[in-house]
Amino acid sequence: MTNADKAADFLADGMTVGLGSGRAAQQFIRTLADRAKKGLHVRCVATSQASADLAAGLGLTVVTLDDVSHLDLTVDGADEVDPNLNLIKGYGMAHVREKIVASASRRLVILVGPEGVHEKLVPVLGTRGRLPIEVLAFGLAVVRAKLEELGIASTLVTKPDGEVAPSDNGNPILSGKVGPIADPAGLERQLTAIPGVVGTGLFVGMADTVIVQDGSDVEVRQRPALG
Repeated sequence: MTNADKAADFLADGMTVGLGSGRAAQQFIRTLADRAKKGLHVRCVATSQASADLAAGLGLTVVTLDDVSHLDLTVDGADEVDPNLNLIKGYGMAHVREKIVASASRRLVILVGPEGVHEKLVPVLGTRGRLPIEVLAFGLAVVRAKLEELGIASTLVTKPDGEVAPSDNGNPILSGKVGPIADPAGLERQLTAIPGVVGTGLFVGMADTVIVQDGSDVEVRQRPALG
């Protein structure tokens, strides 16, 4: 059993399902398509054009957020997961759409591994040293200066040819250089208060379940209860 197979246990007929982006999400999309071929009826909202194209190509019904009132379940990957199931996402440049879809979902399930499992499970967010930040092109210089004031150097994410690599929203993305983040929620508030910041890769208190696959071992982790 894979973590994608385990995530499929959360599916039920008639659900509206959010589809994340990246390798783990793509594996889940294929698993979901297999279930649909066996009679499962679902509608899907994709967080990137790549995921939408894959899902549609596999015969899944893809709709938009304008077509649904809520999502029952979203399954996605992550680039860092801390012990409280807080996340850093966005190495694949889809974090703003991923956050919107996650916020509209009744349950967010995150898949980790088998690739890169040990580097993605971190003791504290920021361990890998990168935080994606999507910004408006108009405010790019201002945002970078404000980040510097917070002690965060940044580089513009570019294509191999040196051209700006925009998100599916058409916006540039900065890769913020960070160390261990003592207060992820506090940093998120600081960053989103900067005019021109569209969204960050910090997903604090959003994941309900993380399914970790290490080799053939699959472990389900639930978000710790508050209080």
